[in-house]
Amino acid sequence: MLLHNKSKEEVLSALDVSPEVGLTAEEAALRREKYGVNKLKEKKKKTTMQRFLDQFKDAMIIILLIAAVVSFVLICVEKNWGELFEPGLILLIVILNAIMGVYQEGKAEKALDALKNMSAPHARVIRGGVEKVIDAAELVPGDIIKLEAGDFVPADARLLQSVSLKSEEAALTGESVPSEKDATVVVDENAPIGDRTNMVFSGCSITYGTALAVVSATGMDTEMGKIANLLDSEEDTQTPLQQKLAQLGKYLGFMALAACAIIFVVGLFNNLDPMHLFMTAVSLAVSAIPEGLPAIVTIVLSIGVQRMVKKNALIRRLPAVETLGGASVICSDKTGTLTQNRMTLTKAYVEGGEIELISAENSEAVRQLLNYGTLCCDGSVVFTDEGEQHIGDPTETAIVVASHKNGFEKDALNAKFPRLAGIPFDSDRKLMSTVNEIDGKKIVIVKGAFDMMAARCVKGDLEAAKRITEEMSGDALRVLAVAYREIDEIPENLTSEELENGLTFMGLVGMIDPPRPEAKAAVAVCRRAGIKPVMITGDHVVTASAIAKELGILVEGDRAITGAELDAMSDDELDAAVESISVYARVSPENKIRIVKAWQRKGQVVSMTGDGVNDAPALKAADIGCAMGITGTDVAKGASDMTLTDDNFATIVDAVEEGLVFMPTSRRS
Repeated sequence: MLLHNKSKEEVLSALDVSPEVGLTAEEAALRREKYGVNKLKEKKKKTTMQRFLDQFKDAMIIILLIAAVVSFVLICVEKNWGELFEPGLILLIVILNAIMGVYQEGKAEKALDALKNMSAPHARVIRGGVEKVIDAAELVPGDIIKLEAGDFVPADARLLQSVSLKSEEAALTGESVPSEKDATVVVDENAPIGDRTNMVFSGCSITYGTALAVVSATGMDTEMGKIANLLDSEEDTQTPLQQKLAQLGKYLGFMALAACAIIFVVGLFNNLDPMHLFMTAVSLAVSAIPEGLPAIVTIVLSIGVQRMVKKNALIRRLPAVETLGGASVICSDKTGTLTQNRMTLTKAYVEGGEIELISAENSEAVRQLLNYGTLCCDGSVVFTDEGEQHIGDPTETAIVVASHKNGFEKDALNAKFPRLAGIPFDSDRKLMSTVNEIDGKKIVIVKGAFDMMAARCVKGDLEAAKRITEEMSGDALRVLAVAYREIDEIPENLTSEELENGLTFMGLVGMIDPPRPEAKAAVAVCRRAGIKPVMITGDHVVTASAIAKELGILVEGDRAITGAELDAMSDDELDAAVESISVYARVSPENKIRIVKAWQRKGQVVSMTGDGVNDAPALKAADIGCAMGITGTDVAKGASDMTLTDDNFATIVDAVEEGLVFMPTSRRS
C-alpha cells in the first residue's frame, strides 16, 4: 500500500486506526493472520547433502566420474591392482572440488542471513491506548509506533508527527548524509525512496529527533523485504571460465565416445575379439580425459587470488579471478567508492568578498566565518595520528575540519567563546542557533539553509548572496549560510522568533563529498582499456553528474538519467540507450538489476560495485560483484564475489589488470 502520496488523515482512514488509541489486541491478531509476522521469509534451503550432490551436475565432472568408474572396472577385469591410483586420484579431485563448491555456496547464503539480522528486535507501540514494548515480529500494518534517536526502525511506516527527525538510510539509498524527515509533507507517488521524506524504513536507524508513525508495511512487503525477494530469486551466474570448462567437458565427452565407436567398429571389421576391442576403446577414451584439469585450474586461480590480496582485493569465488580480466563494463557506486564518503568544505563566501577555496591560508574574514560556523555546531572531530574520527552530522564536521585547517580547534574555540544557550536544528526551520560569549558580548550565531535565513536578515547584500548560493548549488555543493546578531540578555523563553530575527548576514560555505584523487586516473585507465565506467547512485542527478564529469565518467555525448526516467523505459528502449548512459541517479534496487542485465544482453561482462543492502541483488546478478570492505554491509559482502578492503575504485581497475593475466592473449592485447 502506497502511503507517502497521501495526507496523514487519509493514511489513518485507510488503515482504520486512531493515533491516540492504536490497534486493539484483537484487531492486531486479525491483521497478523492476514499479513503474517513482521519477518523476512526465504525459500527452503537445500541440505548440505543436496548441495554436495549438485556439484556433480557439471559435464566435466560427470565425464571424470565415468572415466574413474570405467578405469576401476578395467582394473578389476584385468586384475591389475597396481593401477588403482589413477581412478582414486580422479575421485579425490572430484570430491575436493565438490567440497569447495559446498563451502562457497554456504558463504553466499550468509547474505540473506545478514539481511534478517538487520531487523529491529523490539518496538514501542501504542495498543489499546497504552504504550508498550513488544517483539518487532508482532507488528502489523496500522500499528502506531514511537521512534527516537538511536532506535532501529522496526517496519516501514508513514510519519504522523516528527520533531527534527533524521534517519540514516545509507544502506537502503546509498546517501552518505542522514535523510531529513517531515511528517507534514505529501510526496509524489513516483518519488524514489530517497525522496520519501514522510516515511521511515525498516532496518534504517534514527539519528536525530523523535517521531510518531503508523506502520504501513511489514515483513516481505517492506522495502527491505523487496530486496530480500530480489536477492532470493536472483540465481548465481556462471563465469566465462565456468561456461568454457562446461563446454570443453561436452566436447571431450563427445570426442571420447566417437573415438570409442570408431575403434570398436574398425576392430570388428578386422575380425578382432569384441571384448578385447571394447576394453581397448574404453581405455583410449579414458586416457583422453584430462583428469588433472580441475586441479590445475584451481591451483592457477588460487595463485591469482593470492596476488589480488596484495592489491586489496579479496576473492570469494575462485572463477571470479578470470572473470575480472574479461570485464568490459564497471558499474560503480558513487559514495565511498568514487568519492571519499566524507562531506568536505570546498568553498566559502563572506559578505562583500569573493568565493574562496578552503585552504590553510584563508583570509581573516573567512576564518571568522569558519569559527562562527564551528561554534554553532554540535558535531565534532577527533584528530589522531591514525586519522580523523567524525562524530555527529557530516555537514557540521566538515565545517569543524575546515576551521581546524586554519589553525582553530573546536574545543579551544568553545573554551574561549563558551556557549551560553541555543536552539537545536529543526527540519521545519532548517536552522540552528547558539548564543556565545565573544569578547564580552552575547552573540547569537545562526546557521542553516540560505532561503530560510534570508527572510530573517536585516543587514547584508542578500541579492549577491542568493546569486552565490545558486552558483555553488549549480556546482552540486550543499550550501549553508551563517548570520549573527548581538543581544543584551538571553530571553527566558528561547524561541526562534526571539533569537533568529534581526540578523546580519555573514557568509556562505559550500561542501561536497569530493572525488578520490586516484579515481580519476583509474577511470582514464578504464577508458584506454576499452572498459566502460558507469556511475549508479542514490544521490541526486545534479550532484552525481558533477562528480562524474570531474572524474571523466560523463563525457560529451553521454547521458545522465534518474531512476524515474529508467522506470519509464521498456527493456527494448533501455537496450537501445544503455551504451550512451553513463550516470544513473536516484535509482532503486530493481533499477540496478535492470542496468546490469541490459549490459549483459549486449554481450558485455559486467562488474558491479556497492556497499549497501540495496546493492546486494545487483551484486549477485553481475558477472563479478565487488563489495566494499570498510563501509560495506554484511548483506552486500555476502552477495558479492570480491571484497575491496580499501573501498577504492582504483583497486577494481588494479584487480581487472591482474585478472588479464588469466585471459587469452587476444584480450590482453
